[in-house]
Amino acid sequence: MKTIQFREAVQQAMSEEMRKDESIYLMGEEVAEYNGAYKASKGMLDEFGPDRVIDTPIAELGFSGIGVGSAMNGNRPIIEFMTFNFSLVGIDQIINNAAKMRQMSGGQFNIPIVFRGPTASAGQLGATHSQAFESWFANCPGLKVIVPSNPYDAKGLLKAAIRDDDPVIFMESEQMYGDKGEVPEEEYVIEIGKADIKREGSDVTIVSFGKIIKEAYKAADKLAEDDISCEIIDLRTIRPMDHEAIIESVKKTNRLVILEEAWPFGNISTEITYQVQAKAFDYLDAPIVKINTADTPAPYSPVLLKEWLPNSDDVIKAVKQVMYID
Repeated sequence: MKTIQFREAVQQAMSEEMRKDESIYLMGEEVAEYNGAYKASKGMLDEFGPDRVIDTPIAELGFSGIGVGSAMNGNRPIIEFMTFNFSLVGIDQIINNAAKMRQMSGGQFNIPIVFRGPTASAGQLGATHSQAFESWFANCPGLKVIVPSNPYDAKGLLKAAIRDDDPVIFMESEQMYGDKGEVPEEEYVIEIGKADIKREGSDVTIVSFGKIIKEAYKAADKLAEDDISCEIIDLRTIRPMDHEAIIESVKKTNRLVILEEAWPFGNISTEITYQVQAKAFDYLDAPIVKINTADTPAPYSPVLLKEWLPNSDDVIKAVKQVMYID
């Protein structure tokens, strides 16, 4: 095992797959000459050349469409958005072409394409650059949605995404690119659609994903001081979702808290809540609690931003709520 940064895990996954398959290429804003906006493609232009590591204008609709058409013709593009906030400009290509082409063509066209880049907030970036779009894309049949929280998962899942014959949305975080973690030096791939129990526990299940799961770890450490045992599940894949892992955990702990960095209406935690009440209602000893951002656009003020985002104190409060502890 070697300790590397999240950005290095992403770079390794892309480079390893590109060495094996010449139909794979990377295209997006600042991916080549600048080595990536967050240095996640560092050195790739030197190794693979400008035909396979391609800088684009700030024209997301255009290069998303080029990627989809290229995938229809036998290539396996990786399309990088500087932020998924910018994907809104190209969302027509993602939703109406990439996601639907296989069905609309009667199976004649697969679209083996990966759209990747950072999602959600990353400090003082303002309302239009701090949005979480996981639930938007997960709402569309035909797309797979992945949100890893650490370098190990990022590398293994990105390799799986690149090899997948369907379009995959791979969402990262600007605030995780410098995170370090152990990653095997030998090749490995993580199956899409499998959640991971990051910490076993017996009193309450906490489900989360992406960078906000760090707040669950902090909360679990503090709660352990009071002999409260938290089981933490990292979804990793949003669609297809591993409902079974959540249900089995709830059957053991009888309580569920969901932590998600997204607006509270119509999000991933809402879907999880429905699935658990439908399939494990009799096992619940308390109503499910979900923790989200405030129901407003992200503020710019650091004081307001701190209040807007969920944190470990919110998790602790929720856990005590479902355990009926004052």
